[in-house]
Amino acid sequence: MARAPGPSVRLRLTLSYAGFLVVAGTLLLAVVWVFLLRYVPEVIRSGQGAPGPDLGVGGPAEFVPNRSDLQRAFAPKAAGMLAVVLVLGLLGGWVLAGRMLAPLTRITQATRLAAGGSLSHRVRLPGRSDEFRELADSFDAMLARLEGQVAEQRRFAANASHELRTPLAITQTLLEVARRDPPPDPGELLDRLHAVNARAIDLTEALLVLSRADQGAFTPEPVDLSLLVEEAAETLLPLAEARGVALDTAGDVTPAVGSPALLLQLATNLLHNAVVHNLPKHGTVRVRTSAGPGTAVLTVENTGDPVSPRLVPTLTEPFQRGTERVRTDAAGVGLGLAIVASITRVHDGSLSIVPRPEGGLRVAVQLSAGSDR
Repeated sequence: MARAPGPSVRLRLTLSYAGFLVVAGTLLLAVVWVFLLRYVPEVIRSGQGAPGPDLGVGGPAEFVPNRSDLQRAFAPKAAGMLAVVLVLGLLGGWVLAGRMLAPLTRITQATRLAAGGSLSHRVRLPGRSDEFRELADSFDAMLARLEGQVAEQRRFAANASHELRTPLAITQTLLEVARRDPPPDPGELLDRLHAVNARAIDLTEALLVLSRADQGAFTPEPVDLSLLVEEAAETLLPLAEARGVALDTAGDVTPAVGSPALLLQLATNLLHNAVVHNLPKHGTVRVRTSAGPGTAVLTVENTGDPVSPRLVPTLTEPFQRGTERVRTDAAGVGLGLAIVASITRVHDGSLSIVPRPEGGLRVAVQLSAGSDR
């Protein structure tokens, strides 16, 4: 928004300092006049209407200054001193205002660099803590968070475009092959196209869920986490039975505060991830909910292949699964734990992923039972 030019803050502070000094000097001179000069009598000398006092016998009268004499001597000196005070106030105020506003100048320069796209720049204001340094530190923290979010979004967009490109390329290839050499049984082609299209739809829906979770735009509501887990378990029971995985759920009433839709998505993703990455047959998924002092905890353990501890930090990255990137023929779309981490983050919770010594993972989500959002 265009603004009309105005006086700088430095100039206004300088004028304020100088004006304050002049007012203080004027008040000081007024005090001198009121409490000192008014006690000096106004003596009328000889030749000015009445004879003056004769202080000597037979000699000339001694000169005694009266109030008018002191006024004539005091007023020019006082005016000159006020002028000196004004000049010193302007010069000193200009220098002091410049030094006081120097941190603000650095913050302004950093703001302009950030507006130009340079999020890696930091103010890093030295010195002891004060209002300007608190502002600079908060600005640096904001830049660091923005830089991390922008980098994450760019990385995520690159991964998402790669993953979405694959099913589209497969679809195009199948159609081109069918055009050159029409298959005798179109049903097989349709089944393959349906499977590829279904995966693209699942991936798109997962991306939308992750985007909504990252925004954190929801109204917190009281929920029972155990009921959400039961609903997720009922939804995934057919998938678990088809894979030969047993679902073991238990837990008392577990009150929490948050978005029911997002927390249901969190529970569903945790259980789905535990089922599809379990042992091929006779695996187990154990789900527990518990309530603590002001907290609600959801724990999901699954059997499966051993997972290296160094790979655990990568499991919440989009399109990561265990030791390799998700392929188009793998179960799921590689966003399960990424969505869980995002939903946990916007609920101000904590996510813990620990490899089990006998194989598989133990994932624990701790949420607040009463939120200040």
